[in-house]
Formats: sequence, C-alpha cells, structure tokens
Amino acid sequence: MLKQLTEYLDNQHVKYVVITHSQAFTAQEVAASAHLPGKEFAKTVIVRIDGAMAMAVLPASFMVDFTRLRTALGAAKVELATEAEFKGQFPACEVGAMPPFGNLYGMRVIVEKSLAEDKEITFNAGSHKELVRLSYVDFERLVAPDLQSFGIKKKTHDPDELLQA
Repeated sequence: MLKQLTEYLDNQHVKYVVITHSQAFTAQEVAASAHLPGKEFAKTVIVRIDGAMAMAVLPASFMVDFTRLRTALGAAKVELATEAEFKGQFPACEVGAMPPFGNLYGMRVIVEKSLAEDKEITFNAGSHKELVRLSYVDFERLVAPDLQSFGIKKKTHDPDELLQA
C-alpha cells in the first residue's frame, strides 16, 4: 500500500515524509514507537453509518463516541464495523493499518475536529511498520473530510501517556 499511497501523493504534488518504526499494532503503541504524542497520530476506525461503511479518523489518544458521531451526522445508526465486513475493501493493507484516504476506497471520511488544529497529520500507510506525515492542509485538500466533534479522550493511568496525549 505504501507504494500506491506515495505514488498518489507524488501525482498530487504533495510533500510528505515516510516514517519506518518497529512493529506496533495499537494506535498508542504506534505513536510511542514513532516517538509521536498520541494526539498527533491519526488512527482510522471503520464504522457503519446507516449501513454504509465510512472511515472515522481521530487522534490515537481518543476513542469514538458513537452517540456523538450519530448525533453530529444526523444518522439513525452508527456502529463499529467488524473486521470481516471491511477486510476485503483494503487488499493491499494490513488489517488495522488503513490510511485515512477514503477517497481511494470510495468511502466517506469523518475527521475529529481536533486533528485539524495541527499543522501536520501522521497515519498508518497500510502496514504496522510504516507511517506517512504530511500537512493537514494537503490531507484536507485531497480527502475533503467531513469535520465533526465525535472523539472522547481515553482515560489513562499511565503518567507518561498523560504527558504525551
């Protein structure tokens, strides 16, 4: 997936950085492995909005508040999609490492507003070892996400994690 993503970014004349890190699976582990604060790493959560698959993109240190997301979108039902439901839509990606480019997969992208506050966005590039960082302005131009407030900060008992988030 990294090759397809970087070719797409190159074709769109976007400057980006590829970050390679040790294998990590949870968003917080990825952020720590790449030495990024949890609020600066964007994770992609696949949801079903009234039956249609979509990407909910939010900081690693946040969780999706499904009630807030449903209300913000005016949807009847919003729920977490199962791996079996979406696995086939991302054949070049490792499960859980999909980049937040729904436009490449024919999927709607909803971004937690707090991500738009940062100058850059960093996210998985299709594997559990590679990230891409680019300007948020370029991301927004390419993806045209729907900005909403739907994330809630994870509660943590780890003092180091509190400093990073």
